Amino acid sequence: MPIRYAHLWFPRLTTDYLVAERPELADTGFVLAVPSHGRMVVSAASPEAVRNGVGMGMVIADARAIYPTLEVMDDQPEKWAALLKSLAEWCIRYTPVVAVIAGDGLILDISGCAYLWGGEASYLQDMVCRLNKKGYQVRAAIADTIGAAWAMAHYGGEFCLIGPGRHEKALLSLPPAALRLEPEFVERMNKLGLYQIRNFIKMPRSVLRRRFGQSLLDRVDQALGKAIEIIQPVIPQVPYQERLPCMEPIVTAVGIQIALRKLLEMLCCRLVKESKGIRTAVFKGLRVDGKIEQIDIVTNKGSCHIEHLFRLFELKIATIEPDLGIELFMLEAPVVEDVDVFQETLWNMDGHVDDVGLMELLDRLAGRAGLNIVHRYVPDEHYWPERSVKMAESVRDKPEIHWRTDKPRPMRLLNEPQPIYAMSPVPDYPPMSFGYNGHQHNIKRADGPERIEREWWLEDGLHRDYYYVEDENGARYWVFRLGHYDEHQSRWYIHGFFV
Repeated sequence: MPIRYAHLWFPRLTTDYLVAERPELADTGFVLAVPSHGRMVVSAASPEAVRNGVGMGMVIADARAIYPTLEVMDDQPEKWAALLKSLAEWCIRYTPVVAVIAGDGLILDISGCAYLWGGEASYLQDMVCRLNKKGYQVRAAIADTIGAAWAMAHYGGEFCLIGPGRHEKALLSLPPAALRLEPEFVERMNKLGLYQIRNFIKMPRSVLRRRFGQSLLDRVDQALGKAIEIIQPVIPQVPYQERLPCMEPIVTAVGIQIALRKLLEMLCCRLVKESKGIRTAVFKGLRVDGKIEQIDIVTNKGSCHIEHLFRLFELKIATIEPDLGIELFMLEAPVVEDVDVFQETLWNMDGHVDDVGLMELLDRLAGRAGLNIVHRYVPDEHYWPERSVKMAESVRDKPEIHWRTDKPRPMRLLNEPQPIYAMSPVPDYPPMSFGYNGHQHNIKRADGPERIEREWWLEDGLHRDYYYVEDENGARYWVFRLGHYDEHQSRWYIHGFFV
């Protein structure tokens, strides 16, 4: 999949925002001012002010002399930074990776995203049209590199779409400033007659380095894709996140519930495979008007129980205001923890049943299917695997010892080990493969050996060296070699299966 970037440049970000907030400013001349060397200078100007000769960096006193009715407002850099970040968050509906760049633009990694809108042209058009409706003038471009997308948005036109592999040709007719060079570099190039990138792009790198330094070569390499340029997303992609776009905006509580349940199924299915559970989850709805509605939950223990998590969210769904509709739902799990897959026990810590309801359930099962339908096994005081488990006479019997948990033991233990044909060319190593029931199993992972000596006070015989092995399909087995390694007479057996 080719890597593609989109750049959105807001030439009048601050003034467009103020006009949207105060429509009475639409046809008036106003500027934003910041202190500089003891004077107030223009940091942003409205279109009307620009038409009357007011420009960036002009001293406010001079600007008022040119345009007496000019309205001056204090600049608020922190506010505009927050505004640009909010626009980046709004763009997450188009791609999960959005970064702020140069203080008045956004870079979007759109690799693999445009097909959802029917292609890059309609993808970019949809984005620009929506931002225009919000009152922002936008110049946009798509290219293979961040540098090329930035250059085309600033110097190539209001709407530029550069096809894959064509960015170098598109850059040739642009001025040196399109490479994001410092003003002093651009001025020096203009004095030397280098008015376009084509005038110096083919020059020897040693000449360019000697004249303009390594920074020029770095910018050229970034624009041409010969150097990697890393961006820092405004909102880093959450590792455990699922997204659900909507064909039509959702406005009903039932629709929100359906979306939430679907996202929980998707996310929990993924977490179960990784043996993890949700501790904190955030459910977000991106509205048509650009606002984000969200609710969150916290659990005391990692959980992947869909119904339980849904009920926790359900208590807060009423607080979501869809307004004109929600077009994208997201479910994130920023905090997860490892959970063990285990079976709920029927027994308490003392090893016997103390729940009357459970006892009655066992009685009903025995009455329906016979007395032999319910069995209980307890550990026995033997090292030899076949004798380490015994059947309890009653469900109320207390085990005399605890189950052994320091070594892996199979869920299913064969009554008698069955011989297998195994290949183990290296002494005291697990087998490389073995055949069992007509199937060949190639070993990918193994652990061991665990030597279990025969109980001499009960019988004579050889010891066993047990291995915990896993084949190429992920199935796990408990196998052992009987006695010491013998190149010609080693005997291998399978004794259990791990589930």
